[in-house]
Amino acid sequence: MADRFGAYYDRHVTVPPKGEGALSGLTFAVKDVFAVKGHRNAAGNPDWLRTHEPAAANAHAIDRLLEQGARLSGVTHTDELMYDLNGVNAHYGTPVNPKAPDRIPGGSSSGSAVAVAAGEADFALGTDTGGSVRIPSSYCGIYGFRPSHGAVSAEGVIPLAPSFDTVGWMARYPGTLLAVGRALLPRQPSEPPFGRLLVPEDVWAAAGVSAEALRPFVPAVERAVGPAERVMLAGEGGPERWMDAFRILQGREIWRTHGEWIERTKPEFGGGIAERFRWTATLTEDDRRPAAAVRDRVREQMIELLGRDGLLVIPTAPGPAPRLELAREQLEAFRFKTLLLCCIAGLAGLPQVTLPFGSADGAPVGLSLIAGSGRDLALLELAERLGAARPGA
Repeated sequence: MADRFGAYYDRHVTVPPKGEGALSGLTFAVKDVFAVKGHRNAAGNPDWLRTHEPAAANAHAIDRLLEQGARLSGVTHTDELMYDLNGVNAHYGTPVNPKAPDRIPGGSSSGSAVAVAAGEADFALGTDTGGSVRIPSSYCGIYGFRPSHGAVSAEGVIPLAPSFDTVGWMARYPGTLLAVGRALLPRQPSEPPFGRLLVPEDVWAAAGVSAEALRPFVPAVERAVGPAERVMLAGEGGPERWMDAFRILQGREIWRTHGEWIERTKPEFGGGIAERFRWTATLTEDDRRPAAAVRDRVREQMIELLGRDGLLVIPTAPGPAPRLELAREQLEAFRFKTLLLCCIAGLAGLPQVTLPFGSADGAPVGLSLIAGSGRDLALLELAERLGAARPGA
């Protein structure tokens, strides 16, 4: 099959199923940070490709999917070392957003989202540290899921910031998203259904044009969960304070993870990425400590707020995908607004699903639900019900 949308880094990396199961007959693609036996990952950068050996074994998540009957059908593009939300790669190009070809696909799991949206794979694996599954899923008009931190093994996956990194996935249909979750997630105890829906008004106020486009879909969630309660989430300093803490903690971890390789190899990075890595090198323990205190308070607050039956409903991104011709400075400004929304689940380690329910300016925008830690399968089951009930589904 031709790769008309430029989703794949290597379409020829294929692996047959290892068994039969709930995923038999389905094909999947993986972001080029997952180890595939005999394949060398590029992680979006030729110097990474040059300095690393072929994998000796598959990533744990890949083997779980193969055992359930799925077939690996290729390796997809990513932003350089996964450190972006745009899907624009100076070395390997930009995959074409099938739902909005004049707009970026979103990153860093750009190729995975495009492969799914284009119908070239039934589902795809990505990684989500700061939004890298949720954002391309929203931009490309598909379902996307970031699990609770640590719920899915990251063995065999190139890290970015380990205390935030998650293995996520995307699909065109909510039933497929749920089936993949049942294959990858541990069995979870039976708990009461979701019964409280929370609308954080300060977060919606920061959501730009998405807020207006997505508010009409909140009643559908209310019918499934219960009447919505309006709350203020971030308090003093607003969502910006949470986003700043996230950026500092993520950046500090990124340099601890990759700084030695960067200093030794001196890789060639594209514009924007190079500046971002230079910034991470300046962060100190004095920067990290207050940011870590913010994260601790956020986690405590979210545990108390959500309990085991609460759901937070927010726009996934502040608008549809930016247009391709947008200047780098404008893309960077939009990225900051996007992190305001994405940092909530990241700081608290919570599961989040994005639903392709809205549109703005003729392009997709996603509506997100965030649940308490460990309520991943219940969240995916709710997403399936909401998707099936959506008009035209």
